[in-house]
Amino acid sequence: MSVTVRFAPSPTGFLHIGGARTALFNWLFAKHHQGKFLLRIEDTDRARSTKEATDAILEGLRWLDLGWDGKEVHQSDNLARHADIAKQLLAQGKAYHCYCSQAELEAMRLKALQAGKSMRYDGTWRDRDPKEAPPGVKPVIRLRAEQQGATTIADLVQGDVTVSNSELDDLILLRSDGSPTYNLSVVVDDHDMGISHVIRGDDHLNNAFRQSQIYQALGWPVPRFAHIPLIHGPDGQKMSKRHGALGVQEYRALGYLPQALRNYLLRLGWSHGDAEIISSEQAVEWFDLGSVGRAAARFDFTKLDSLNGHYIRETHDEKLADLVWPFIQPPPDTAKRDVLLKAMPGLKTRAKTLVELATNARFYVASRPIPIEDAARKLLDAPAKARIAALLPILEGIGEANWVATKLDMQVKQAAESQNVKLGELAQPLRAALTGSKVSPGIFEVMEALGRVESLGRLADALTAA
Repeated sequence: MSVTVRFAPSPTGFLHIGGARTALFNWLFAKHHQGKFLLRIEDTDRARSTKEATDAILEGLRWLDLGWDGKEVHQSDNLARHADIAKQLLAQGKAYHCYCSQAELEAMRLKALQAGKSMRYDGTWRDRDPKEAPPGVKPVIRLRAEQQGATTIADLVQGDVTVSNSELDDLILLRSDGSPTYNLSVVVDDHDMGISHVIRGDDHLNNAFRQSQIYQALGWPVPRFAHIPLIHGPDGQKMSKRHGALGVQEYRALGYLPQALRNYLLRLGWSHGDAEIISSEQAVEWFDLGSVGRAAARFDFTKLDSLNGHYIRETHDEKLADLVWPFIQPPPDTAKRDVLLKAMPGLKTRAKTLVELATNARFYVASRPIPIEDAARKLLDAPAKARIAALLPILEGIGEANWVATKLDMQVKQAAESQNVKLGELAQPLRAALTGSKVSPGIFEVMEALGRVESLGRLADALTAA
């Protein structure tokens, strides 16, 4: 069977994390079956849809490397086609005009509420003669839904789910202003795009029953459905911003790598044995809907941070330097990029995000005199400065060619012995003077990365600082 799937976001906001996972699952399913992954922008809500939101969705998908086949479809371009299908059903007697007023519909809602039931249209105009229509009322078009029996969705994630047709009322296909409703538009577009499988969040499961009835009324084949459980916070509650319900662009701004976020989203509700680190190639090879769980997945920043740290460590130093550079504040002199590149092996082993990496790297590319943290400044008391002053001529005697961590380590150890102090009593003030902090990568690695001129300059600054 030829596989064609789609991701169909509404451009009323950012590409949120749940939408990104839905896009990923569709993309992987298509790639696994050598099929097509299509993109449809469901922008029929003209009041809320914006170009900015559409651009953010497209950029988010590109950043995650979820490329789609062909040009994206804009649902708003197909409104005339949707309306024609509703009129076709009307002409075939599979739909009918309804002239109910808002007051009548409100009365139905209150009656259902009093009976402890959900609102259902009672079929007032299902079999009435349109000649009885009140003058001047523009009707809606309703589907003449099947009332007997049941509708079953053979869901590829949820299993068989059945609803009695008596629970499904005659849904509106075309509003009184001539605009099509969501369920009709989705069915027509999915049919016209040749969608074989509809993979989406399980909050759309109820729509599947109604959409199936529209397909059947039209005599069109019903696609296979797969409804994925939603993502919850670590406490099992609905996702909120504190849980991670952010836009993909916000994760990018927080310093997460796209491959790490993809890997993490893949493992939210899907598994392949005990595998945690999964490459794109492995994901395409292994992905199937049978391994998607039915329970809601729980978002965990700790696990995402761990994965991101792994991918940071696996990223080539040159590429990582390019990625982290925009995160460093204040913006450094571009001439210092070589220093950052030399420092990257020692930096990337300690960082979980690009933001953290940029924070740790800031001292490498800072302009002299570098800022000294209060805690570090306490290490630069008079005795410490005296020890650095005694060390400085020794360091000045080391040429650029020999300015490497191993030789610097040996010279400082010998200096500590000659001054009759422990290595830490000399190394810690060195760290404070060279990095402005009490914590850094190995101080001799730092000195090698900074280079001879910068290191000597920073030590001289520390000796003259108040």
